[in-house]
Amino acid sequence: MRRFTYVYILQSETDPRHFYTGRTDDLRQRLIHHNAGKVLHTAKRKPWRVKTYTAFSDPKRAVEFEHYLKSASGRAFAKKHL
Repeated sequence: MRRFTYVYILQSETDPRHFYTGRTDDLRQRLIHHNAGKVLHTAKRKPWRVKTYTAFSDPKRAVEFEHYLKSASGRAFAKKHL
């Protein structure tokens, strides 16, 4: 069975101007953690919904893409294309 690493962007349902970018091997479980308030950076603006995600078979490329999305140019790319 092939394992994937997901890079995801969440959008706050209570304050849609706020987004959160992260990485996980289990996207469903991670969203449950975010919405349960177990993640410090997202607890104040829950609930969250998945805006988009990308699956990577290479975890190193997932880390690189996550870092890119968290950069200024990556945020601009995500805003325009994702």
